[in-house]
Amino acid sequence: MTLALGVLASGRGSNLQAILDACARPGFPARVAVVISDRERAAALDRARAAGVEALWVDPKDFADREAFDLALVRELESRGVGLVCHAGFMRILSPAYVRAFAGRALNIHPSLLPAFPGLHAQRQALDHGAKVAGATVHFLDESVDTGPIVAQAAVPVEPGDTEETLAARILVQEHRLYPEAIRLFAEGRLRIQGRRVIVVPEGPR
Repeated sequence: MTLALGVLASGRGSNLQAILDACARPGFPARVAVVISDRERAAALDRARAAGVEALWVDPKDFADREAFDLALVRELESRGVGLVCHAGFMRILSPAYVRAFAGRALNIHPSLLPAFPGLHAQRQALDHGAKVAGATVHFLDESVDTGPIVAQAAVPVEPGDTEETLAARILVQEHRLYPEAIRLFAEGRLRIQGRRVIVVPEGPR
């Protein structure tokens, strides 16, 4: 059975596109059921529509508080049978109520080798700290920012003369490879959370 994905995105949706492209490949064990944005004109919604995927704008201004908005997201996702939520540049901190609803079933991607440089502008943080290696991390969502159990990482060397933009572009290449691979492992039932660690179960015989 193909895993139904929900993708939350606020911006241009380049990681969403990598997920859509992966889902279009024969044999990939997941499909995008819905893309939701908190911004009406997010380019991610246009990417979803272009792929024939439902695109939904949920306006935070329609809700009394953050938790009410988050619970509306939960309702939209659950009503579509979503088994895994993929956060792809969704620029909102989600409440504990949302995190509990999708505990162990929500992934996020971040442009650093966590736990280094969490939060905004991770590439700038890496350059400001003189880091020699940056990278990307896919992790499970938890109630803090960029602190959930780590699924997969990819290292990206920091080159002499790198700017925030050039480093971000090279990290993005790895993000686009890493995120679909993490989704595939989840869809195949090969991820086990043990405390702070994520164990990848070896692939069985075909």
